[in-house]
Amino acid sequence: MARDYAARCPRSPGRNAWMVAALILLAAQGVVAQKVRVEEELEAYPTESVDLRCEFVDGGSLTKLTQVSWIWEPVDGQRDNIAVYHPTYGQSFPNVAFKDRVIFLQNNLRIPSIRIKDLRMSDAGRYTCEYATYPSGNEQGTTTLIMLAKPKNSAKAVTVQAGSKSVMVAHCEAADGKPAATIKWLASVGGNHSTSSTNGPDGTVTVRSEYRLVPTAEDNGREVTCLVDQKTQDRPWTEVLKLSVEYPPTVTIDGYDHNWYVGRSDAVLFCHATANPEPTTITWTTASGSLPDTVVVEQNKLTVRKVDDAVNTTFTCEVKNKHGASRKTLTTFVIEALEDPSSAGAVAGAVIGSLLALLLVVTLVVVLLTRSRRQQRRGFPSSGDSVAAGNGGSNGSDYGNKARLLFTGSGNGSKNGTGANNNGPVYTYREGCDATGTLTEKPNSYHHHLHHAPAGTRPTPHDILLCGEMDGAERRKFNLDDSIEEEDERYNRFGGGGNALPPAYHAHRGHGGEAEMDVYLDDDMESQRDGSVISRTAIYV
Repeated sequence: MARDYAARCPRSPGRNAWMVAALILLAAQGVVAQKVRVEEELEAYPTESVDLRCEFVDGGSLTKLTQVSWIWEPVDGQRDNIAVYHPTYGQSFPNVAFKDRVIFLQNNLRIPSIRIKDLRMSDAGRYTCEYATYPSGNEQGTTTLIMLAKPKNSAKAVTVQAGSKSVMVAHCEAADGKPAATIKWLASVGGNHSTSSTNGPDGTVTVRSEYRLVPTAEDNGREVTCLVDQKTQDRPWTEVLKLSVEYPPTVTIDGYDHNWYVGRSDAVLFCHATANPEPTTITWTTASGSLPDTVVVEQNKLTVRKVDDAVNTTFTCEVKNKHGASRKTLTTFVIEALEDPSSAGAVAGAVIGSLLALLLVVTLVVVLLTRSRRQQRRGFPSSGDSVAAGNGGSNGSDYGNKARLLFTGSGNGSKNGTGANNNGPVYTYREGCDATGTLTEKPNSYHHHLHHAPAGTRPTPHDILLCGEMDGAERRKFNLDDSIEEEDERYNRFGGGGNALPPAYHAHRGHGGEAEMDVYLDDDMESQRDGSVISRTAIYV
């Protein structure tokens, strides 16, 4: 029906303009009518003071001010006058809750500002400054007072026992704050938190947060941090907490070096335990129960004054606290002491030094012997040749010459070829320092012919062996047959007697000439105690 009425009676543009003008006029009248100037909102803290300012704006000479009143309207209560000022009758404070806490800053009806001391959270609400005027009636302005409360922040770790269930290990609280605070956690351990809040009778809010986890021994001493953020704080409040997780002892024994030898003194073992709370008792025992007489115990330290077979046993350390007991065992082995360990280094040094000295001496002897043998091969005199030189040398150039007698012939020879029946010629080969030599023939009373070596010649040993003047016995002396069987046979013949010489004159056949003869001569040589080398078959004169 309203729609039909609007259709039958459409609004004219002039009428709409009149309505807009009326609204603007009413708004202007309201602005003009607002003659009381106040602050819209104020914030204050408990125990502090706040000033509520009020001022009446001059509305002309026709307006008369009768009195002014401050009316308090709590958040959840009834309106009530807390302060009244009359130019004739003075000041009045009808509300007992504000008595002695409210004062007028000036005795001026046009500026009736007040101050409230010792603020309480319950003082929050709306405060209206109201004038009684004539002829326009009452004029007023309202200020909202917001009470803020800094929270009382606290945080604490909760001592728990290690286990398998999730429990609260720390809590954080922001008490009696307004507005409500916000709590956060920072932690490196695995866990979670829960938060709750409680409203107070004075409008404050208490916020609590709990941090929970499944505690282990490793969590003991780890850190978590509580952060509280609230409007009244310049920066977040923080508190670092160390978790306290109690657990039974964990025991270890160290100090054993596997070198407990008989006679060693002051061998030490240490019993270490980690526990929360600290261990109450530490006990040392052995497999037999009691400790040997040589053992001394001082709390977690066990000292063996002198190691013997009595400590060749198993030691047990038991540690207790209020959550239980734990133990650890260690078996020690006593070994025999081969030497005084204090002089082991000196003995080892002496042994090594002796070995080095011995090696040096052996090396020196080998070098000297090798050098002496080389000199004999080359015909140089040894230290023992000076006597021979003195006896047989014809001049100074013959110092150290050696005369070798080679007997040939038959007969029952002695071992060195000097038998009584040596009939062959005697060849004398003289060696000198100048590496020259002469082979001469000496008379032999048992030989039938006298042989003379050509003067100025140097016959080689091979020439001597191949000399055509040798008879059969002489050639058998230097037989050049390589057959081992013939050697054995000839040796047997030597041993049975006859005209043959001993096998010491035997030489192997070769084609090396003088060099091969040197081999023969080397094999024929024998070292003497004075350092010289002589032939086993020849005779030196």
